[in-house]
Amino acid sequence: MNWDDYGAVLFDLDGVLTPTAEVHMRAWRELFVDFLTRRGVVDQPYTERDYFDHIDGKPRYDGVRSLLASRGLHLADGEPSDGPDVETVCGLGNRKNAFFTAVLADDGVDPYPGSVALLDLLAERGTAVAVVSSSRNAPAVLEAAGLAERFEVVVDGSVAQREGLPGKPSGATYVHAAQRLGVPVERAVVVEDAISGVEAGRDGGFGLVVGVDRGVGPDALRAAGAHVVVADLAELAR
Repeated sequence: MNWDDYGAVLFDLDGVLTPTAEVHMRAWRELFVDFLTRRGVVDQPYTERDYFDHIDGKPRYDGVRSLLASRGLHLADGEPSDGPDVETVCGLGNRKNAFFTAVLADDGVDPYPGSVALLDLLAERGTAVAVVSSSRNAPAVLEAAGLAERFEVVVDGSVAQREGLPGKPSGATYVHAAQRLGVPVERAVVVEDAISGVEAGRDGGFGLVVGVDRGVGPDALRAAGAHVVVADLAELAR
């Protein structure tokens, strides 16, 4: 990597900086195994592949809609204030979030060592960094992982809603982060582990899109638009 070519690096959070993608996967599995079983959907049970194909990287309620659509199911959207027991898109999304926050509170989270190594290198070089996450839990995860002070710019689900920005695979949230850092997209790097996030980097016209293979597969990441695929960000910190 020639970091002189780039003025900013924009990181997804879950699965890129922290292994919280595994916590999200567990929470989604708990939600949909129960939901589909109660709905009598036994011929298409929820599997790990569903997470990568329909949910990974998307805003929470979009993930619910996508999974339901894959099974030919439809629920009313409801309201973001719906309780976790309400059978609406928002209710299911909030139920998933309750699972996630409970696990995070019990187990905590440590960042990937390779990701910390890359952050250290970029800090030494004076390269601007930001976090761009669909999750509204991003500030809490960054705090739990001891990374909060490293990022002055965090564009999460709450910021996207406030600014009227569409979620990934739209590149809008990444473009917004680059603008806040004052760096043109052509000189900014997007680092993502999700297909929808890689597509966001591609469609946003970013100078470099790095795919981190945490289970999606290198071919799928390249097909979505990744210029470079690594298994761990330590590979870029050398």
